[in-house]
Amino acid sequence: MQRRDFAAALTAALAAPAVLGATPAHADERSGGGLSRRMRAALAAELDDQDTARTVVPYLQDIGFDWHPETIAPERLDFIVAYGFGNRPPAGGGDPAKVLPEPGPVNEELADTVARIRRRRTVPVYAQWEIARFLESKYRMKNVTSIEPVIAPDGTITYLSTDGVAAQVAEARKHVPGGIGTAGVVGFRDHVKRCVQTTRDRGMTAYAPRGFEMPGTYDPESGQAWTRRRDLYVVHDMAAQWQVLRQKLIAQAYPNG
Repeated sequence: MQRRDFAAALTAALAAPAVLGATPAHADERSGGGLSRRMRAALAAELDDQDTARTVVPYLQDIGFDWHPETIAPERLDFIVAYGFGNRPPAGGGDPAKVLPEPGPVNEELADTVARIRRRRTVPVYAQWEIARFLESKYRMKNVTSIEPVIAPDGTITYLSTDGVAAQVAEARKHVPGGIGTAGVVGFRDHVKRCVQTTRDRGMTAYAPRGFEMPGTYDPESGQAWTRRRDLYVVHDMAAQWQVLRQKLIAQAYPNG
């Protein structure tokens, strides 16, 4: 199969969920596995390798075509983890390596989402600092642990990655009587699936709270270029998911290096 045919097959696969009005995984179920079959046939022809296509296509489908995490009823949550998304440059200027940015409107919307969930389920909240600032100033919310960036003695700021935030939360939950519990994950619409996966990778049971829509409007003035536009961010997020998957597969295949 020519490369243009492979591209056409993927384009058709992308269009299918929109036609069916379902998430990609659901679209594949409703079509009797048609999405997977089309992708597998296209990739097998391109690679001339049925076995590799059969192995790789589920990864392609998960990372490229399914952007919804598993959900759970909020009544079953033991705590909330809220991951930030973007920011705004420091209001007063200064060296961005040593001056914290403004949290920005997207993180305010994420804080609003946390507040709505807390009205349904009063549980501890662990929030990335950009969100925590709004929870404290706008909602005067109690029982909030702010996950802060790391600041070196010379004032240089190291911002935590999604995994870095999850690691901090996992460490804090180790000391909770009764065990870690189940996390309700709050994150930006196109980030939340990876947030759930990352929280789980750090040893926590995690879901998105069912019935709560996550913010999805991009901020064109964000200080993080990859969070200004959806087309850029989706590529960024897929790259991050592929990197984690790569590490897992290599470790699984060659546990002794």
